[in-house]
Amino acid sequence: MRVVLIVCMYLFAMAPGGVAAKYVSPLAAWSDKWSDPKYQVCNTAANARYMTEAEREIIHILNLVRMNPKLFCNTVLKNGTSISEFIDPSSEEYYQTLVTTLSTMEPLPLLQPDSLCMVSARCHAKTSGKKGYVGHNRQSDQCRKNKHFMGECCNYGSDKPLEIILLLLQDKDIPDLGHRKICLGNYSKIGVAIESHKTYSFNAVMDFY
Repeated sequence: MRVVLIVCMYLFAMAPGGVAAKYVSPLAAWSDKWSDPKYQVCNTAANARYMTEAEREIIHILNLVRMNPKLFCNTVLKNGTSISEFIDPSSEEYYQTLVTTLSTMEPLPLLQPDSLCMVSARCHAKTSGKKGYVGHNRQSDQCRKNKHFMGECCNYGSDKPLEIILLLLQDKDIPDLGHRKICLGNYSKIGVAIESHKTYSFNAVMDFY
């Protein structure tokens, strides 16, 4: 199973010696346009060390999608099959509706990392992974206690940030497109956890608030 107008001021990260460090975009391979320093503001989780590099990259990429959905559609999504074998351009109901959504929507506010959302996501990802569970119901009293989200996305089978985002946005075989609506929804905070999974090798949980 495989699931699920902003006006910005930005600052250059400073390298030793006071020289502005070049912005490195996780989407630079798909277009030089993503290397524009204005997109550095999307890396809101850069200093959220309570998450792994891959988890922080998921937030970075999702913020890039939210800041410029049309550019993402025209550069990354059109090359989706080279990123994941599970991206299906022939699916009118899912891939084509995603093309329509991204090419017509306005930019969205950026998501900020949140430690409470991360604790919620981490607990669920760990317990789900150990039990081989698929779904959103908390599997332990501790996870029910730590539950903190208004929207949640779970993906199974990948630990690659861009593939996870693409699969959740395509949302194939999810009729109500719930994961896509959450990723592109009216939220301001996010926590991400990627853990091993007994059945699907990996599971990623993204909790939004």
